[in-house]
Amino acid sequence: MLLSNYSGKIVEAGIDEAGRGCLAGPVVAAAVIFPLGYSHSLLNDSKKLSREQREQLREDIVRDAVAWAIGEATPQEIDVVNILQATYLAMHRAVAGLGMQPEYLLVDGNRFKPYRQVPHACIVKGDGKYLSIAAASVLAKTHRDGLMLKLAEEYTAYGWEQNAGYPTLKHRAAIAAAGATPHHRRTFRLLPDQLPLF
Repeated sequence: MLLSNYSGKIVEAGIDEAGRGCLAGPVVAAAVIFPLGYSHSLLNDSKKLSREQREQLREDIVRDAVAWAIGEATPQEIDVVNILQATYLAMHRAVAGLGMQPEYLLVDGNRFKPYRQVPHACIVKGDGKYLSIAAASVLAKTHRDGLMLKLAEEYTAYGWEQNAGYPTLKHRAAIAAAGATPHHRRTFRLLPDQLPLF
C-alpha cells in the first residue's frame, strides 16, 4: 500500500511527468491533491500498470482528487530550453492549473526547480511510494498517450499509437524513411548515427 502523505500538510500535491525520453511529442506533467488520509489499494506507478488499469485508475483519480491538473511543454519549447528545463516548465504549469495553492509539493525524481515559495521534496521512485505521485504518473501517462494516439492518425508511419513517441526500431526506421515531423524534438538524436541538432 502506498503512503498518503509525506509532509503532514493538508494540501500536498504530488507531481510526476511522462515523455522525457521520447523523440516526439510534448513532455507532460500532472499534479494531484488527494484528501488527507486518502487510500487506494490498486494505485501504483503507471509503468507497473496495464493500459486498461491506467484508464480505470484515471477515472478514480479524477473522481477522488481534491484538485488535479495537467501541464505540457511542446517539442519546440524542449528544443529551446532543453528537456530538463521543459520538464520543470510542464510541472509548474500543472501546479498553476490546480486552482488552489498547495502547501507542499511532492515531486517524483531527484531534481526540481522551486515553484514560487512553496516548499517541496524530491522522492526518487516516488511514484511507487506515494499515492499522489502515483496518481500524477497515471494522469500524465494517460493524457500523453491520448495525445500521441490522435497524432498517430495524422502521422501514420511512426507507430505512435504503440510507442507513444519513444525511440523504437519502427519509429526510427520511419524517421529514416520519411523524415522528421513538426512534432519531433530536433535537438534529440533521432537516428543512432546522428549528432543532436543544436
